[in-house]
Amino acid sequence: MTIAELFKKVLPFTKPYSKLIYYTLLLTVVGSFAAQVNAFILKYTVDRISDLLISGRPLETGLYLLGIITAVLLGKEIIYSIVQFGQKFYGEKLRIMIARDFSQAIVDRILTYRMAFYTSASNESGKLQTRIDAGISSLTRLVQNFFIDILPLFANAIVALVCMFLANFYVGLIGLLIIPVYFYVSQLQAQRLSGFRRNMRRYRENKNNQLINLIDSITVIKSFVRERTEASRHRQIQYDMTENQMSTRRTSFLFDSVKNFIEQIGVVFVIILTAYFVLSGNMSIGAIMFHIMLFNNVSAPIRQLHRIYDEVNDALIYSESFFDILEAEDQREPSGDYKPNTIQGKIEIRNVSFNYPNGHEALKNINLVIRPSEHTALVGLSGAGKSTIINLLDKLYEPTTGEIFLDGVNLQEYHTEFLRDHIGLVLQKNHIFKGTIADNIRYGKTGATDEEVIQAAQKAYIHEQIMDLERGYESEAHLLSGGQQQRIAIARMFLKNPPIIFLDEPTANLDAIAAEQIKASLDAIKLGRTVITVSHSISQIIDAEHIIVMEKGQVVEDGTHEDLYQQHGTYHKIFTAMASSLNLQKISESLKENENQ
Repeated sequence: MTIAELFKKVLPFTKPYSKLIYYTLLLTVVGSFAAQVNAFILKYTVDRISDLLISGRPLETGLYLLGIITAVLLGKEIIYSIVQFGQKFYGEKLRIMIARDFSQAIVDRILTYRMAFYTSASNESGKLQTRIDAGISSLTRLVQNFFIDILPLFANAIVALVCMFLANFYVGLIGLLIIPVYFYVSQLQAQRLSGFRRNMRRYRENKNNQLINLIDSITVIKSFVRERTEASRHRQIQYDMTENQMSTRRTSFLFDSVKNFIEQIGVVFVIILTAYFVLSGNMSIGAIMFHIMLFNNVSAPIRQLHRIYDEVNDALIYSESFFDILEAEDQREPSGDYKPNTIQGKIEIRNVSFNYPNGHEALKNINLVIRPSEHTALVGLSGAGKSTIINLLDKLYEPTTGEIFLDGVNLQEYHTEFLRDHIGLVLQKNHIFKGTIADNIRYGKTGATDEEVIQAAQKAYIHEQIMDLERGYESEAHLLSGGQQQRIAIARMFLKNPPIIFLDEPTANLDAIAAEQIKASLDAIKLGRTVITVSHSISQIIDAEHIIVMEKGQVVEDGTHEDLYQQHGTYHKIFTAMASSLNLQKISESLKENENQ
């Protein structure tokens, strides 16, 4: 990305603050002229004092002159302080506002992206977070530097250079010739450092991603005593970052020395040339100090040029990935316009195949029909493609080939938000948001009353356990156990009350008693709704009116429990294995003994 392209992308974010920018520019112009006052006053002072000494004027005349000069300089400093305050305040306000807008824009945008965006290997949570944070930080810092540092510095330099040319063309020419040489060296420095910065961005992304994975996996790490292994892996990234940083610093210091030499050469030439003009009678003694101070005003932004280039190049590098995320139009989640008055719940899957973004083929030419107001169970070993079907039905992914119909209408024609608003989804592992228990349950229906929240919790058999907590429904939800969190997720679904329900291992994290309680609640809410259950629980499967058996991404059997069991096929093997794992024979014997007693 070039600087021109970067500013073109940033410009829309600055338009709402055009008045703020106007005030900043106005103050910059005033400040750039005020910055030159010292050079003119110094020239005037030296020349006047020199004249007074030569003419032998009394001390009172010199003191009067010093009083006037002091008053002018103090007045200038007061004005300049006010101008600088305004520049910094307006510049900082602009930075804060744009940082807010950048943050909100990226959040608004990524929420519209399809699931494939989040499951891509290049968009792991740690990497995504680093790219967003670094992008916003570098872009807002660029805006701040432009209005607080770069713009005032270069305005001062231009005004100072014009004053040098007006005073003496040849001295002004020295100031002008130094600038392109310095720019060229700084550009070389930026080019050399760009590769190091790209490497550093990659190292930081990997480091953050690995740190997040480390925290998420801490239980496994400790149980296998792999602390040293993980520490060693993290150490290697740190070493690579250190080497990269040292190479960056080495290159920067080398170029800084060259640029400092160029600047000092310019100062030497100004002194020599002005001294020559003084000796030849073309310039007063005060003009020497006058031109040196003006040259310092010209060289001030040059001294800052390497830092400015660093900031700009950071913005260029980090903004590439930031705007790649912000402008990923191809990742937007598709949506149709169809919004029926009612949804019956008849689902037809025709010749559907699906590959995940990593290339894994999850489904192969699936054909099946799910009848409305019926409980359907998807059965199969892990990896058979059961959860993938639910993901497709909820439009989290699109089929690679084939079509899905709901009530005779292609799923792609449905308005996505409308469709999901009429689907209840309970996953094997449900996310609990930071906040209270009431807020987490109310996520199923944001406008729900306290009474509705309590009723939903009662249906999910979690109300009594919530009331046992010190703060009840105002307790922090993340403090709940895994099984309790699962029931919070089920309570959300009760509150949502949708016509279609997808249950992906809904009782996986519950104990036997809780699972039985939830099963009773789920049985009640299933009435009159289309329900699809993915489960390895016999109690969840055997009650289903329709069972679909999957194996390696394909439908291999389809029918009722009785029919499939009599076929002695895949379902028979799975069901028998489930029964054996529960040791049903011993359970049956224990129950008989209990009846006999």
